[in-house]
Amino acid sequence: MHSIVERKVITEIAQKAGAITLAWYQKEVSVAYKADQSPVTAADLAANQFICQALGKAYPDIPLLSEENKTIPYCERRDWQTFFLIDPIDGTKEFINHSDQFTVNIALIHGGVPVLGVVYAPALKEMYSACQGQGAFKNDRRLPFKKNANPEQSLTVVASKNHLSVETEHFIQDLMDGTEKVTLKAIGSSLKLCLVATGEADLYPRLSPTMEWDTAAAHAVVLAAGKQVLQYGTDEPLVYNKADLLNPWFIVQ
Repeated sequence: MHSIVERKVITEIAQKAGAITLAWYQKEVSVAYKADQSPVTAADLAANQFICQALGKAYPDIPLLSEENKTIPYCERRDWQTFFLIDPIDGTKEFINHSDQFTVNIALIHGGVPVLGVVYAPALKEMYSACQGQGAFKNDRRLPFKKNANPEQSLTVVASKNHLSVETEHFIQDLMDGTEKVTLKAIGSSLKLCLVATGEADLYPRLSPTMEWDTAAAHAVVLAAGKQVLQYGTDEPLVYNKADLLNPWFIVQ
């Protein structure tokens, strides 16, 4: 079933959702907090409503799971072979703080693997998209842009602006001890994975919590660009539609 989903259709939905978020971005938006103390705004909810309705109209037979919808129990979704996984605004803190590094994220999961993904940063006008077998793109330019020919001499590491854990700091310090030059870039939202996909960064260590919807769309971009997302400590691929939607720690490389 996943072959019927068109990348162009999903990018258009993401663009329209991005326009909705920008309308809220240009004015003061009130912030509420969920049970886990993560922030949510009217922009998250408006973009989510649009995305879910648009996907339901375009692909009524494909179920969807979104950060902003009521949680669907595992007993119901465990038999889903194919489904959409959505984060209407990843980087809500960036959005609230009027940093441009927030994204609209729509992924198609098939057999636990993200096979199509769209990451749109509306304030930056950056559209990352990918489909299994078709490649990965930034604004229609194929990824990766460049490759690091001498990683033992120089590495660029991307890390979270808001969630830089002690474990991540230690990981980066270990890299510095074994590499001649390590450049650190701090950036928000799922753009961190996308920077590895473009080749602008070599590594993204995430040794702190994320949820499946935080990573799925950008993970598809990473895979289609020829890179990988591996669980920290096991080197097994990161998979989706787990009983617990919390991701293990991972490395993007």
